[in-house]
Amino acid sequence: MRMRNIAVAGLAVLPLILAGCGGSSNNNSSSSSSSSKPAAAKKVGVILPDAATSPRWENNDRPALDKAIKAAGYTAIIQNASKAVSKFTQLCDSMINQGVTVLMIVNLDSNSGAACEKKALDAGIKSIDYDRLTLGGSASYYVSFDNVQVGKLMGDGLTACLDADKKAKANIVYINGDPTDNNAALFKNGYAGALKPKIDSGAYKLVGDQTGLWDATKAQQAFEQIFTQNNGKVDGVVSANDTMAGGIVTVLNNNKLAGKVPVTGQDASDEGLQRVIAGTQCGTVFKDVNLEADAAAKLAIAMVKNDGSADALANGSVQDTQTKKDVKSVFATPVWVTQANIKAPFDAGYTTTAKVCTAPFKAACTKLGLS
Repeated sequence: MRMRNIAVAGLAVLPLILAGCGGSSNNNSSSSSSSSKPAAAKKVGVILPDAATSPRWENNDRPALDKAIKAAGYTAIIQNASKAVSKFTQLCDSMINQGVTVLMIVNLDSNSGAACEKKALDAGIKSIDYDRLTLGGSASYYVSFDNVQVGKLMGDGLTACLDADKKAKANIVYINGDPTDNNAALFKNGYAGALKPKIDSGAYKLVGDQTGLWDATKAQQAFEQIFTQNNGKVDGVVSANDTMAGGIVTVLNNNKLAGKVPVTGQDASDEGLQRVIAGTQCGTVFKDVNLEADAAAKLAIAMVKNDGSADALANGSVQDTQTKKDVKSVFATPVWVTQANIKAPFDAGYTTTAKVCTAPFKAACTKLGLS
């Protein structure tokens, strides 16, 4: 299998605070599943980041991880840090004290993530970085998507949408993710790289480049300011995820431009898919979390077994730019979703038409063959 080395962008990673200490259907209780098999004495701890920056963590990652770990006969302890570093640290300490065999984390920031992984290692517990690499950390493995490719899909997707609108010249805007999240830098590397030839040639002009902090309201405020500064002359927007795209589309809708100015997104959230179906968002990157969670669960199980099989699951590596060490990695493949392939997230079981094709979107869903 072809190995990929991805240089992870060096970011001054400050605290990214996380959400809910969570049960599987709410954000305030922990989720624990076990089996009657003797192997259930082995525990896999998982710390999710929040329930606000994306609905995927509770709606998709939690049940997928819980199911896979439980199916292998092990106990899963899955909790949510509720976007708070103090809570993340408390959960880390608790899972170490409970004697988890493997600890899987989605860090809030690299400093607290690395501190957690060091404490785990000192206690003889190996860790996995899930979705976000912890710079300066000591995780044995990293499981994610190729996040530069995720960004590239958004950049190429915006170009395709502008081409479809016959926009040879365009004023474009970047609304980036939270700068404390290393993934945000990787996404931007991807879309900025994809759009650079257009900008360099003068076909596109970058008229705004701000963070939306993974927050719909903050993204709305940032985009509204850029929109006003440019007298409404904005032709396309790279939004680094669907949550922020919602705020951006609100501004466009208020100015009767929703559906006329292409906006990207990521995560294939139910709301993002609804906007794609309605035509107010030109596309979203579908990261099949089931693939990511399944890969992470298989890796954790192999580490619990400690039979040397974990290395065989890796299909690439990333460089931690702080330690200069390569971290063995497992990458899943992202997909750009538009109206043309809108069925992909549904066919994968990522979401359902019952959730997405609600009354306001029913006619548009039917037109696209969703029922």
